Amino acid sequence: MAEPIDLLFGTPKMSTTFSPEAQVRGMLAFEAALARAEARAGIIPREAADAIAATCRVELFDAAALYREAALAGTPAIPLVRRLSARVGGDAQKFVHWGATSQDALDTALMLQMRDGLDLLVDGLYGVCAAWRQAQALRERRERTLAVQLGGAAGTLASLGDEGPRVVELLAAELGLPVPDLPWHTERDRVAEIAGTLGVVAGAMAKVAGDVAHLAQTEVGEASEGAAPGKGGSSALPQKHNPVDATSAIASARLAIGEVPVILSAMAQEHERAVGGWQAEWAAIPDLFRFTARAVERVQGAVGGLEVDPARMRANLDLTGGLIMAESLAMALAPHLGRPEAQRIVKTLCDRATRSGVHLHQAALEEVQVRAILSPEEIDRALDPGAYLGSTDAFIDRALASYREVQSSRGGVRTFLFPMGCVSPTASMGRTTSRR
Repeated sequence: MAEPIDLLFGTPKMSTTFSPEAQVRGMLAFEAALARAEARAGIIPREAADAIAATCRVELFDAAALYREAALAGTPAIPLVRRLSARVGGDAQKFVHWGATSQDALDTALMLQMRDGLDLLVDGLYGVCAAWRQAQALRERRERTLAVQLGGAAGTLASLGDEGPRVVELLAAELGLPVPDLPWHTERDRVAEIAGTLGVVAGAMAKVAGDVAHLAQTEVGEASEGAAPGKGGSSALPQKHNPVDATSAIASARLAIGEVPVILSAMAQEHERAVGGWQAEWAAIPDLFRFTARAVERVQGAVGGLEVDPARMRANLDLTGGLIMAESLAMALAPHLGRPEAQRIVKTLCDRATRSGVHLHQAALEEVQVRAILSPEEIDRALDPGAYLGSTDAFIDRALASYREVQSSRGGVRTFLFPMGCVSPTASMGRTTSRR
């Protein structure tokens, strides 16, 4: 059964990706690939490699028992290698983990888990079209930052003689991971870069979710999450419809961002082996991926069923009595008077409208200097929010074109609503957009 924190702040797929069983599977994949690579390099017998690889099956190992032993051993790799050797048996067992160190197995397993986790996040982000740039950033991290780890006891691979670099290349090919320039046991920049990118993704999700939550406030009421049985109610107030997707996304994003400093601080490691920093990553990285995945999932829920109220948007615009369109009026006057004088006149009109309680439109019609330049129709246009959208359409079309280009490169374009594009940039101008 999933842990309570996974149910509230994780997703099933991401929790599985960073489960103890997944880590054991990744270490076993490393051990099998290492044996095959060393056999190809002529370091260990082919028969031994075949026996090791055939035994590297996660169902043969008790993950819970391994982690209980890890509390004493220091890492789960040590009891895993011991149990793997015992299961392989015969002469082949002496070739298990040949020339490697525990961190090689754990770091490579982490890279495999991160690769799967990044794929899950990218898929989720492409369902939130407002976050396609973050998806691109994660794809780039996947391609450029992940790397196999094999350095042996001191990071020199001295135990493999002259064949060390070749074994690394063969191991990387077996696992589909890039080859690093050198072992990176205490050089944690690649882990920190991925963590930082996930922190940015979480922050982007918090921004989207925060906008949804604020737009759903009673005083604003311009948008709300779609209703569903049992969703968003209150134990005290029957009328409430809480933005639970947005709320959960914000909470998950804050939890995710909170893990990033732990991972960044873990970069300060001691010489060639960490004393605490590397170990802190074991908890922080899985949580970072889980929390970020939850934020992405809940933002998908928030924007996927978003209900927008154009009438309320327009009503909110009218709350200022036309003052929100003061810039537009000043820009209509500026070509004739110059910007400073146009600004001065409109500011005077705004002050007069505020003191007298009249609409800016009426104040403009009554002002001789304005009527000498603008006709009543031009004043109407200058004070119409719908006529002052600027480059909104161009920006939306450009963003959607980029999104579609990226999606095409992935093998297809999804059909989607673009609710956030209409709510955030154009809600303040009283316009909604439904684009596919």
